[in-house]
Amino acid sequence: MPNKTRCTWCNTQNSKYIDYHDNEWGVPVTDEKHLYEMLILESFQAGLSWECVLNKREAFREAYDNFNSEKVCAYDNEKINELLCNKEIIRNKLKINASISNSRIFKAISEEFGSFYNYLKAFSGDEIIYETGKTTNALSDAISEDLKKRGMKFVGSTIIYSYLQAIGMIYSHDENCFLYKSK
Repeated sequence: MPNKTRCTWCNTQNSKYIDYHDNEWGVPVTDEKHLYEMLILESFQAGLSWECVLNKREAFREAYDNFNSEKVCAYDNEKINELLCNKEIIRNKLKINASISNSRIFKAISEEFGSFYNYLKAFSGDEIIYETGKTTNALSDAISEDLKKRGMKFVGSTIIYSYLQAIGMIYSHDENCFLYKSK
């Protein structure tokens, strides 16, 4: 609904952005497939706008086998070359390679903790943080540091903070946004 006041970052001229803001961003997620998809997409955001990634989301879904982590873990050089030639997605070789190795680490973490959500809960205590105006915090710092130790790439604290906002572990709608709520 275009007449509603939304977060300042939401481009109200982009229907995909409005839908994402209104129906997905900040909504708590426990589903492994969605947690995986968002982690892969957020890693592609590094150095770019979220709107750029969001506009390519459907192309990423197609290119990444509907974010089937088992399939992505098995990607070989032929598939990497296919992705590098796909003009519909972000064709950054470092990010593509990282998405595959990060997928393998995601799988290992999920196996170690029973799920990736359980891994995240180990840091958050299953509590939602309500805050605005930040790009990192102690939670994103801790998760980022651990993911890097495990070998993930493109998972700096700012990217992880954005990820945690996207999956509802950090609730950051602006105070004047129609979706704003406090703890």
